[in-house]
Amino acid sequence: MSDNHNVTDNKTTSDTDTPNVSFAYLDNPIINNLPNHLKQFIISQNYSGYTAIDHSVWRYVMRQNFHFLKDNAHESYVEGLKATGIDIERIPSIEGMNEILGRIGWAAVPVDGFIPPAAFMEFQAHHVLVIAADMRQINHISYTPAPDIIHEAAGHAPIIADKDYAEYLRKFGEIGSKAMSSRKDFELYEAIRRLSILKERPDASDEEIKIAEKEVEEKQDNLGTPSEMALLSRLHWWTVEYGLIGTLDNPKIYGAGLLSSIGESANYLNDSVEKLPYNLKTAEYAFDITTQQPQLFVTPSFEHLSTILEEFAKEMAFVKGGADSLDKAIECERVSTMQYSSGLQVSGIIGEYIKDDDGNPIYVRTTSPTALASNNKELEGHSKKYHSDGFSSPVGRFDKSTKPPELLTDDELTALDIIVGQKCDLIFNSGVEVSGLLQTILRNNSAIQIMTFTDCTVTLGNQVLFEPEWGTYDMAVGEKIISVFSGAADKDAFDQIALIGRERTIRIEQDSKTKGLINLHRQVRAQREAKTTNDLPDIWIQLQKIQHESDWLCALEILEMVYKSDTHSELSKEVKSYLNSKLSNSTDEMKKLINDGLALLQ
Repeated sequence: MSDNHNVTDNKTTSDTDTPNVSFAYLDNPIINNLPNHLKQFIISQNYSGYTAIDHSVWRYVMRQNFHFLKDNAHESYVEGLKATGIDIERIPSIEGMNEILGRIGWAAVPVDGFIPPAAFMEFQAHHVLVIAADMRQINHISYTPAPDIIHEAAGHAPIIADKDYAEYLRKFGEIGSKAMSSRKDFELYEAIRRLSILKERPDASDEEIKIAEKEVEEKQDNLGTPSEMALLSRLHWWTVEYGLIGTLDNPKIYGAGLLSSIGESANYLNDSVEKLPYNLKTAEYAFDITTQQPQLFVTPSFEHLSTILEEFAKEMAFVKGGADSLDKAIECERVSTMQYSSGLQVSGIIGEYIKDDDGNPIYVRTTSPTALASNNKELEGHSKKYHSDGFSSPVGRFDKSTKPPELLTDDELTALDIIVGQKCDLIFNSGVEVSGLLQTILRNNSAIQIMTFTDCTVTLGNQVLFEPEWGTYDMAVGEKIISVFSGAADKDAFDQIALIGRERTIRIEQDSKTKGLINLHRQVRAQREAKTTNDLPDIWIQLQKIQHESDWLCALEILEMVYKSDTHSELSKEVKSYLNSKLSNSTDEMKKLINDGLALLQ
C-alpha cells in the first residue's frame, strides 16, 4: 500500500495560466470562460489561408445542399443558416459566426480535425461548437472522412438554432464529458484521425490508405465490451451526425453528416437504407465511418432525443456510483473521479477496492498521483503532488452510529470519542479499523469530508491497509461512493494532459498549375461579385491554356454566369462542349458532380 501523500504541495497550473489562444476568441465571454484544458485545442482559423478554389468548393456544396435540403431537411435548417451566420457564397469566418451565435447563447472555436470525444463533448457542455478549420479538397467534394468546415459549420451550426436541439447538444456534452472511456477507445480515435488525414492528402498512396482503413476496421472489430463513451459515441453518431426526424415514412434530415454531404444526403432516401425508430436499443448498433450506413434512425422530435439520453444516463457510472461504477473505472485504466456522499471528490487512477458480503465497496485505493476536490475545485493542500503515491480510504458508517459519518455534529463525534488532538480508534461497520492521533477535521458546507491522522494504522481483520511509517493519513469521509466519472474533478488544477492527436492535418504546397487555377477562380468570383461578365472570355482562354486535368468547377462557374446573364452565347457553347467532353471521359462521381451543377442552371 502506498503513502497517501508526499510532503510537498504545489499546484501545477495557476489561475492565470492560459494556453496560446487567439485574442479574438478570448474576447468572446463564452470562450473566455472555458477551462484551460479545453483552450489548448483552439487554433487560429487563418481565414486568409483559404484559396479561391476552397471558396468555390464551399459555394458548390452549399448550393447543391440548399437545393436538396430546403425540401428534405428539418424545417429549422433554412432559417438556421441565417440564424448562425452561414453564407452560401463563401466560407464563413468563425469570428463572424460568433457575433450571431452569441445571440442564442453559443459560440464556436476552430480546431485541427478530430479532437478526442471527451473534449468534444465537454465543449458542447459549455455551449461551444468545435469547427474543424480545414476545407476539403475538390476531389473529395461529395464526402470527406475528415471533419472540415463544411461539415462543422454548415452541418452542425444551422440546427442549433432550434432551442430543443441546442439543449440536447448541451446535455449530451454534459453527460458525455463524464463517460468512462477505455484505452481502446482512444486507439480507435487515433486510427480514425490518421485515416481522415491520409484521405485528405493528395500525395497519399492507395496502399497507405488501405493500411489505415484496415487498422480502423481491426480496432472497430476488437473494442471488446463497449465502454460508456463507445456507446454514447454510437448515440451521437445516429443522432447528431446521421439523425433523421419525423415519421418512418417521411423523415427529414437533421444530422450534420447528412447535411454536409451532397452524396449521402440524397442516398438516405433510398429504400436500401433501412429506417428504424430511435430508442435505447440504438446504442447496440455500431457504425463504420468508411462505408455508407445500412440503417438510419428516426426520432419523432428533438425532445425525444433528450428523453432517450436521460434514460441512458441512468445506467452510467456518474449517476449510479457504487461497486459497478468502480469496476468500470478500474477497467478503463485512466484518471477517474470517485465522489463520496460527503461531496469529496477523489481523482486518480482507481486501482482496486475491497467490498463487503453485499458487494458494497468498503475500502478504495488509487494507484497514481491523486488530487482531492469539492464542487470540482481542488482542495488546498491536496494536489496530486501531495498525494503523489496514490490515495486510500474506507467507505461507510462508523460502528455504533446511526447517521452517515459526514453528517455527524461535533457533539456526536465527541460521544463516539472522536476528538481533535486526541488518539482515537475508529471502527467502521465493515470491520475496517482506523487508529491514530486525529489532527484535523475538514468540513465543507457542514459535511465532514476529510479526517487527518498521524501515527495511524488502518486494518481489516489481519490485513494491514496503512502503517504509521507511511506518513500522514488523510481519510476520506462518506457513507457511499455516489458517483464515478471520467477525468479529474478539477482538470485545470490537476494538470491533466488532454490526449491531443499526435498527427496534424498536412498542408500541401500547390504546383504552378494549381496556383494558376486558383487565380482564375479568384477572377471568376470577382466578376460575379461585381455583377459583370466582361472578363469571362479572357478567363476562359487562360483556363484552357492551363489545361488542369481535374478542373470542371471553374468552367461550371463561368457557364453559370453567362447563362444567368444571357450573354456571351459563343462562350456558353464552348464551355458546354468542354463540360460534355468531361462527362464522356470522367469517373461516375465527376459525371454526377457536373450533371448536378448543370441541373441548377435550368
